[in-house]
Amino acid sequence: MKKMNNELSRRSFLGNLSKAGLLGVTGLAPLAAGATRKRDTTTTTDEPAHAFLCKPYLQMPAPDTITVMWLTSRPCYSWVEYGTDGQLNQKAHSITKGLVDANNQLHRIALSHLEPGKQYSYRVLSREITDFQPYKLTYGNTLTSDTYTFTAPNTQAKEVSWLMLNDIHDRPKSIPHLMGLNGNDPYDFVFFNGDMFDYQSNEQQIIDHLLSPCGDTFSTQKPFMYVRGNHETRGKYAREWHQYFDNPGHGSYFSFTWGPVHAIVLDTGEDKEDSAPVYAGIADFDGYREEQARWLEKQLQSPAYKKAKHKVVLMHIPHYHGGDWHGASHCRQLFGPLFNKYKIDLLVCGHTHTYGVHAPVSGQHNYPLIIGGGPQEGKRTLIKIKADQKQLTLTMLRDDGTKVGEYTI
Repeated sequence: MKKMNNELSRRSFLGNLSKAGLLGVTGLAPLAAGATRKRDTTTTTDEPAHAFLCKPYLQMPAPDTITVMWLTSRPCYSWVEYGTDGQLNQKAHSITKGLVDANNQLHRIALSHLEPGKQYSYRVLSREITDFQPYKLTYGNTLTSDTYTFTAPNTQAKEVSWLMLNDIHDRPKSIPHLMGLNGNDPYDFVFFNGDMFDYQSNEQQIIDHLLSPCGDTFSTQKPFMYVRGNHETRGKYAREWHQYFDNPGHGSYFSFTWGPVHAIVLDTGEDKEDSAPVYAGIADFDGYREEQARWLEKQLQSPAYKKAKHKVVLMHIPHYHGGDWHGASHCRQLFGPLFNKYKIDLLVCGHTHTYGVHAPVSGQHNYPLIIGGGPQEGKRTLIKIKADQKQLTLTMLRDDGTKVGEYTI
């Protein structure tokens, strides 16, 4: 094993979405359930024009499935047209208990039975519903997005690579800036390791500070996964936050295998005690972490974990090298012994705003613990992970492009 210690040019970004006229829909393949969410009344006054609120973004990579999500300003019936070899000859919408999802503004449509490693073209369409009576539905205009491409996940590949960002804290320009550090180096997906926001205020914040910069940078072509940090648990819109994202298994904590890596993702919750006055008696993260500890041990005993060449855990709050606040201490108590007992290879965290590469410490963490940087210029980091059957290499770049950490297993 080896390690090294010891920031790029800004990029402007703007995309474009197009409108189209009415389009008939026939022969749609039934797929996974769509998305609904409470209408956000905190920022709307007049009825908005029928429009896309963000570009489509890719979620939940699975062995033969990828999910397309997007938002519209008015309730719609939506679908995806997609296909290989540049064609758009397949159509998909979502069905829940026999009803096609419709009259919603947040759209989630899974494209299944994909051919692993194959490139697909796709576009999304949203047909406005202007009146919904029990026995009469009236449609308005149909929006049509630009056409984009993605490569179907190949989770059986012999190699995998991904990029990680953490602790952006409502600084949307940091997303394209840090992603630009990767240059043209190929990668399979992006992972957000928490605290992309300061707190959750409303839907528009999610659009402006995450979905739009991601859409203008990568997420129309590459999927991302996302685990909460302690700041995503705060604010009046925190209980709606989860509806906008879709991880493997549809959970806030989850596991996945991609190539030689089995990854376990934990939601570490808040950093203070549940009884802290700021939570006003409506938090129970202790119970939530205890639930995850029981789940974690089952994951660490699973055949997928045992068979994997590299065993990686991703979570926001580090249980060492990040102080002794309650959240960190509770993670240390619940998760730490399991990580050591079942011999994980690597733990990657954020939270502290101080990047670091911490080699194994006997009796504490018997594996390297990597911590990504913070939101301020000069402290922001991009973490790159590449793995094949022989080795896994993590590289951390500061926001000026300087390599500030590396670990090879």
